[in-house]
Parts: sequence; structure tokens; C-alpha cells
Amino acid sequence: MATLLYRLGRFAFRRRRLVALVWAVLLAAAAAAAFLAPPAASGQFSIPGTQAQQAFDLLDRRFPGSNADGATARVVFQARGDRKITDPAARAEVHKALAELQALPKVQAVTDPYRAKAISPDASIAYIQVSYRVPSIELSEADRDALQEAVHKARGGGLTVEVGGDALSAAPEGGATEAIGVAVAAVVLLVTFGSLIAAGLPLLTALVGIGVAVAAVTALSAPLELDDTTPILATMIGLAVGIDYALFIVSRHRAELAEGRDAAEAAGRATGTAGSAVVFAGLTVVIALAGLAVVGIPLLTKMGLAAAAAVVVAVLVALTLIPALLGFAGDKVLPRSRRAKGARPEGDGLGARWARLVLRFPVPVLLVTVAALGVIAIPAADMRLGLPDDGSQPASTTQRRAYDLLSKGFGPGFNGPLVTVVDAAGAKDPQGAAARVAQQISGMPNVAAVLPPAFNRAGDTAMITVIPASGPADDRTEKLVRAIRGTAAEVKAATGARVLVTGQTAVAIDMSQKLDDALIPYLALVVGLAFLLLILVFRSLPVPLKAALGFLLSVLASLGAVVAVFQWGWLKDPLGVEVTGPVMSMMPIFLVGVVFGLAMDYEVFLVTRIREACVHGEDARQAVVTGFAHSARVVTAAAIIMISVFAGFIGFSDPMVKMIGFGLAIAVLFDAFAVRMTIVPAVLALLGKAAWWLPRRLDKVLPEVDVEGEKLNRPAPAAPQPQRELQVSGV
Repeated sequence: MATLLYRLGRFAFRRRRLVALVWAVLLAAAAAAAFLAPPAASGQFSIPGTQAQQAFDLLDRRFPGSNADGATARVVFQARGDRKITDPAARAEVHKALAELQALPKVQAVTDPYRAKAISPDASIAYIQVSYRVPSIELSEADRDALQEAVHKARGGGLTVEVGGDALSAAPEGGATEAIGVAVAAVVLLVTFGSLIAAGLPLLTALVGIGVAVAAVTALSAPLELDDTTPILATMIGLAVGIDYALFIVSRHRAELAEGRDAAEAAGRATGTAGSAVVFAGLTVVIALAGLAVVGIPLLTKMGLAAAAAVVVAVLVALTLIPALLGFAGDKVLPRSRRAKGARPEGDGLGARWARLVLRFPVPVLLVTVAALGVIAIPAADMRLGLPDDGSQPASTTQRRAYDLLSKGFGPGFNGPLVTVVDAAGAKDPQGAAARVAQQISGMPNVAAVLPPAFNRAGDTAMITVIPASGPADDRTEKLVRAIRGTAAEVKAATGARVLVTGQTAVAIDMSQKLDDALIPYLALVVGLAFLLLILVFRSLPVPLKAALGFLLSVLASLGAVVAVFQWGWLKDPLGVEVTGPVMSMMPIFLVGVVFGLAMDYEVFLVTRIREACVHGEDARQAVVTGFAHSARVVTAAAIIMISVFAGFIGFSDPMVKMIGFGLAIAVLFDAFAVRMTIVPAVLALLGKAAWWLPRRLDKVLPEVDVEGEKLNRPAPAAPQPQRELQVSGV
């Protein structure tokens, strides 16, 4: 592989104008396609295989036009002081708001609180239920603005008016820290390279890669029915790996120049060696992201595949556009001082000194680091999973204030009602079956209220709304859902009716369970495939095993930190966390997928330089020092950049985005500095030559990929000498 990529790098360097033109054309074509593409029809969010989804599908069939999964909003009114919401003046203001809400686009139905008895027992609070014809993901910003405007007008009537519900779910707003993260990345690149040109190349090529990938995803959104949130993960991961891969190749190019090679040869060798590491690192990221399909949630699958496509583009950009731009840059990729004095190898840096320190005390370093990560991971044992709702919003938002008003007026369970569906198509007495189910639920613990069954026109399906006494994220509510579902077999045997439980609270419970069940198979698939890939790269069994175990340790520590901050509330004030509660259901599997790919980037780039030194004749301990001397600085820079970029998401207003940003940033911190920069050299020092052990039979079966570029250092075979014709005289 190294030889093939070496030739590709030299070709891109020599034909740099052609390569740059091709990428410019691709970027322009993708942008034009995205601009001309029809708007994406937001796909319907579904969780196949769950009871909540089965109930939604049944309601759509049996209650045609009901749009069971349609967006909802609750406009909550509170009378101030001693006034009552039932006073004539307050009633007039509520009815005025009711008329405004009925005129909103895409609204299917609006309930009158006075007819629906949606008034609190003390007559201080009432709410209007607004039902939309489409799911929340299909509402535009104009639709949400219209809802907010109607609420704003209602506030002028002397009532406190707030609005909540998933109809307001929109893209979260970022904060200043996001821009700070990008600025930090630029500064780190400049300090690492000491050259504006060298620092700018990774940023430029990463933006080109993101531009092509995201524009292509946008252009394909309509035909492939991609959700408009799909490009988010593609942008995040594309930026991360795009900078990393370019950083690796530019750094290796500078090292080759320092060895005295000409620019074309340096670009070829950088692409052949660091480029090989980029290819295999990219493959691990693609495996991790594409493997999200194992979960069985279409939205997560699409996001993973889109991000995987962005990674493929980033690899192609690194292997072709980077050598081409290096051709344009010439010796300007070097600092001015080194250009004037001539290229020369750099002396031992901090990386080499750190490696020597770890090699002197490998056992204490290993034990202390593992113990520290283990202690940080302890809170993960108490992790509770759930989906965000209005109760997890900051107290300054109207959604949170509406949530609190409803809890105050109607009880905490009112914000998470359960919809029990009685499929009585096979029952002899549908009315009796529904009444039996309602009576059973009324006698269960933690039930605040059970509304009478509401039948469809055919009379074969009933909806029973159950109000828990506890809030949506409370463990007691989950127990109630399981208790109701536990009666299904008994009801089926006695009446022939089927009982299903759905609603947003049940969806959250089912999704958490589905993600929890998928975590082990996902880990087995991703880690297993990557383990096989790393065996091929390193031609070793201990090194891939160490890489996988180190990754699991860093992920557990990261989840422990997330639980400590967002569930337990440690350090919540400095991080701006206003509300603590369950960890987002997708967080563990999302963290595993993203961090695994980035962790393997650092593992491949760091350990390939160590193996390269071994292949070229150095002993095991010296190879570790040599590998760190060449790669520790660039791996450190890449990690700091990623930490800065991910930490920028902590500044978002949405608590779930804040959680994702913190989790990714802390995971990269643990994996890059505790695992790759500390545990890796300690373990390699203890294993010595045994680190590169591979059974002979397996060694013979595995193909030779030459990631280290050993063939590039072999002398070229001598050119055959032309044979001289023998002239024999006298014949």
C-alpha cells in the first residue's frame, strides 16, 4: 500500500494544478446540486420493533387522520394574583388566543380548555392543547415563529402565558465558546508548525472536504429521504478527521524535508507512510459510524452513514489535495528560520523525553493511570438513560416555565401522560375489554388519573390516557409502564383484546431499552472488525488487544464524568448546566461510535511510527522513543484541536448538545493523553519484543500492506546492463 500511495502522492504533487482543479469542480458541482435540490421532506422519526412504535402505527390505521405522532404544543395560562382563570375577562383572553392558534398553518385541532376541563383544581391555571398535522421535525422555523407570535400576543392580556411541547423543538443555538474552539484550533496549528502556510493547509482542506460531503448529503436529502439533521454529525466528524488527517501528512512531509529529500520525494513518502496510516484510521472510523445501523433506528443509521461518507471524502482529500497544495506551498511549509538555514532534523522534543520517563517507570505509570481512569468511571455504574423533555430545558426558557406551571397545576405526571391502546378487533365485547383495562390501571400504584376510553369510529380500538403521579423521567413512571404492559397477557386471555402503551414517555423508555440492548452487539461488531483491521496494520495480536482495552477504559471514564456532571450535578455551575437528570439515551452508543474512530486515529498514527522504527532495525524500547519523537507532538496537537472543537458545543443552550460536547471533549482528553500517550508506551515497554508477536500461520495468511513504508527504503534494483555483441574475427 505504501508504494501505491507513494506514487499517488508524487502524481498529485507533479500534477497539482489538475488535482486542485478537480476538487474545485467537485466542490462547485456539489454546491450547485445542493442549491438546486428540492427541499428535504423531513423523514418521520420511528423506532422499529418497539411497542410504542407498534401502537403509533396501529393508531394511524385505526384512527385515520388523527396523526398520532403529530407535533403538539401546550399553551399554558396562569391568572395573576387573586384572579381566577375562569373569570370573564380571563376567559375572553383565552378565547382570543384560541382563535389565533386555530389560524396557524399546519394546525389540525385546538382544544377549548373550558370545554375539555383543562383547568387546574384551584382554577388558577388552564392550557390549550394544539395538535399539528405533521411531526415536529416537519415544522419550519416560520411555523414555530407563528406559534411564538400568537403566544406573545396573548401575554398582553394580563395573563402569564407560556408554551411547551415538541412543536418548539428546533436547532439549538450556539454560544461564543463554539467560535473560541475553532480559534484555539487555528492557534494550535500555528504553534505546532510555526508557519502560516502549514497551519492553514489542514483547515483549508478540512473545509473543502466538509463542503463536498455536506453539499452532497444536502443534494441527496430529498431522493434518499434524509432528515435535515443528518448533516450535523457529518459536519462534526468531517471537520475532526479532516484536520487530523491533513495534520498527519503535512507533519510527515516536513519531517521528510528535514531529512534532506526534495519536495516531490517528501510529498510522495509522506503520502506513502502517513497516508497509509490515514487510510486505515479512516477505515476504523467508517466501521464505527456505519456500524450504528446495528441499533435499528433509521435516524441514527442515516446520520452514521452520512458521517462515514464525510470521512471517506476526508481521506481522499488528504491523499490527493494535500500533496497538491504542498506542491504549491514549496518550502513555505517550513518556518522561516529553517528555510534560511536549510532543512535539518529537529532534536529530541518533549515527546521523546516523556517516552523515556515512562520507560523508566512503566509499572507505576501504568497502575496510576489505570486506577485514575477506573475511579473516574465509577459513576457510570449509576447511569440512568432517558430522552430530553421540556423539564430538562433551562429555567429561562418558555418551555421550562410551561412545564413547571403544568406540574404545579395538574401534578408532575401531567407532563408525561401514557397512552394505553386497546386493540379490541378480536374481542367479543370491545367496550367491556376497554373498561376492564381502565379499571385495572386505576388500581395500580403511582396512577393519578385515568381518562375514560375513547373509541374510534369502527369501535374496535380505544385510547385510554393515563396520568402518572410521578414525572416523565422518574423511575416510578417506567415501572408503571412496565406494569401496564404486564397485564397484556391476562387481558388477551380473558377478553381477546391486545394492550399496548405509547406516548412520548413510553417512546423514551423503549428507545433507552433499544439502545441499551444494542450497545453490546455494537461494541462487538465495531471493536471486533477494528481488531482484525489493526492486526493487519500492525501484524501483532497484543497491540490491537491493548488498543481495544484502552479504548473501553477511556469510554467508561468518559461516561463516568458525564454522569457525575449531568446526573449528579458535580461542576454543573462552571459548565452552565442548569438542570440535572437522566443521561441522553443515545449518549453511550454515540460516544462509543465517535470516540472509537478518533481514538484509533491516534493509535494508528502513533504506533505505526513505533513499528516503523522497529522494522528499520531499532530495539523495542528505543523504537518507542523514536516513535514519540516523531509523532507525539502532532498527536498532541490533533487532540487539543479536537478537544477545543468539541468543547465549543458546551456553549450551546440546549442541554443535550451541551452533554454531547462535554462527553466528546472529555473522552478525547482521556484517550489521547491518558491512554495513547501514557498507557501505550508503558505497555509496550513491559512487553518489549513480545508486543509484535503474531503466530506464524496467521502471519503467512495475512496480506502484506506495508503501512510503515519499508519498501520505500529498499534500494531500487539495478538497471539491467545492455549485452554487448561478441565480435569474433576470422569467422
